[in-house]
Amino acid sequence: MASKILMPVPVCLIENSQRKGLVVQQEALQVLSKVTQPVVVVAIAGLYRTGKSYLMNRLARQRKGFSLGSSVQSHTKGLWMWCVPHPCKPGHTLVLLDTEGLGDVEKGDNKNDTWIFVLTVLLSSTLIYNSKGTIDQQAMDQLHYVVKLSEHIKLKAAPEKSEDELKDSEKFVLFFPTFVWAVRDFTLRLELNGKEISEDEYLENALKLKAGSSPEIERYNQPRECIRQFFPGRKCFVFDPPARKRDLDHLEELQDDEIEPEFLQQVEKFCSHIWEKSPPKTVRGGHFVTGNMLGKLAETYVKTIQSGAVPCLESAVVALAEIENTAAVKAAVTLYQDLMKQQAKMPTQTLQELLELHTKCEQEALKLFMARTFDDDICYCQADLIRQVQQVKEKFCTDNEQASRVKCEAALKDLSQDMERRIRDGAYSVPGGYELFKGDEQALVRKYRELPGKGVKADAVLQEFLQRKQAVAKVILNADVSLTEKEKELKSEQDRNERAEQEREVQRKKEAEEKQKVQDQLRSCEEHRLRLKKKLEESCEKQLEEHQKMMSHKSKEESALLREGLRDKANYMQLVNRRLEQEYCTTKNSYMSWIDTMISILMGLVSVVLRFWK
Repeated sequence: MASKILMPVPVCLIENSQRKGLVVQQEALQVLSKVTQPVVVVAIAGLYRTGKSYLMNRLARQRKGFSLGSSVQSHTKGLWMWCVPHPCKPGHTLVLLDTEGLGDVEKGDNKNDTWIFVLTVLLSSTLIYNSKGTIDQQAMDQLHYVVKLSEHIKLKAAPEKSEDELKDSEKFVLFFPTFVWAVRDFTLRLELNGKEISEDEYLENALKLKAGSSPEIERYNQPRECIRQFFPGRKCFVFDPPARKRDLDHLEELQDDEIEPEFLQQVEKFCSHIWEKSPPKTVRGGHFVTGNMLGKLAETYVKTIQSGAVPCLESAVVALAEIENTAAVKAAVTLYQDLMKQQAKMPTQTLQELLELHTKCEQEALKLFMARTFDDDICYCQADLIRQVQQVKEKFCTDNEQASRVKCEAALKDLSQDMERRIRDGAYSVPGGYELFKGDEQALVRKYRELPGKGVKADAVLQEFLQRKQAVAKVILNADVSLTEKEKELKSEQDRNERAEQEREVQRKKEAEEKQKVQDQLRSCEEHRLRLKKKLEESCEKQLEEHQKMMSHKSKEESALLREGLRDKANYMQLVNRRLEQEYCTTKNSYMSWIDTMISILMGLVSVVLRFWK
């Protein structure tokens, strides 16, 4: 579906105006609501007039799109969005976010610059920081927004004490995007101590910390520490000047032969890396974010900022989970209903045939539900899914019975036309008329039973038909002068026994069908239990895996600090790692009981739901 979305030009996702502040734009939300695929969100941030938009246009494989501007004024206000089919990942959509230039002197009030940067970090899966010249102290000072992230983002809704907030910032690496530093108009040689180095080595050298605790050193180290600790991956690209200065104002209009070949090669290398390596956007538990979910996150974060509060990752995911879980129930029920309508050939010959189709369609619906839902309140949503599917199933069962009844009654009406005519004409009001009547009735029953496709109510409708004919049969029997009173009594008793046997047979089939329904409910409950158990186990494994990646990141940072001779900082990082390891063990040990509790809750809810249908 997302590949059919045509966006010839970007649209504003979050407007930043002096009068209203930050406002999410409905046009962009409408576009995102149609993107049902996972999204890879690549955002770019940096000082104004550093050529951010050009790189984003190239990532969209276009020359124009995001506005480049041509003066020293910041051109992009807020966050602009461009959704395009992903060049390398089928089934994914590439969402490009071009941000308002930071540090625009004409704005006067720069308080929104920090929020623009915060939103860029929160919404993206890859963050590109664009700067000019070299990665020196001035460049680091210009990236002071990264230092403020711990003050402007919360991990949990209500940390118990201030040190918990510090611990939360240590876990930002779990949620933050990969970090790419793009250095424009780079004119130096990539050398260190006389040896050629790579772009990544250039960045890592620039991020080295200084020993000491003076205010100047703390100020020097702070942005570097934040980049090293907050972002799970780092990459660097340097770019030569693209063209002569006089051509820079209309760079998007230049043909490739008018642009420096080295610059074009660097851009191609950069784009290939972003396309191939940028991960899909995820939230806690490894849930892939779709376009619609990205729009909901943007709304949640901006609403929080507008209220004067700090965006909270936990609260945003909880709010998103509530929306997505409700939508998952609706989508799963709709899928179940559509599949049943498409495949159910009513009337089915047996109830078992319909229940087998129900099982198949329910499994597909449950698969969709599990793929879309979050762990938050999943038991209650799953119980609601069971209730709604049961309701739809009962409707199909009722419709199936009604379709069978209509077909059977029509067949009996057609088959009994000759018998009805004979009754009206008095053909049975003669000596031996009762035997003639019973013979015609038995012939009708044989023909009826030979008819295919009568459905589940075949026997019940036939029994009702024969019962209606009992009064006529009794009149014919009493009027038949060829029979003695004793013979009439025997015939009457025989008729009663036949009727009783027919009723017992219909009742046996009804009880068998009820047993089938109960067995189907038990099967369904077990299916739901196993699917929930599997989902929760996979979710736990993902969270443990994420925790391990975080510990691995911290361990690498600890090793790097030791290599740089910063033993005090390395010791602190070691304490962080020990605390994370303890959390890992505690969490791992508690998962099994948590899963059992969730399953117990579901089974309790399901018993209440199914009791209604008994």
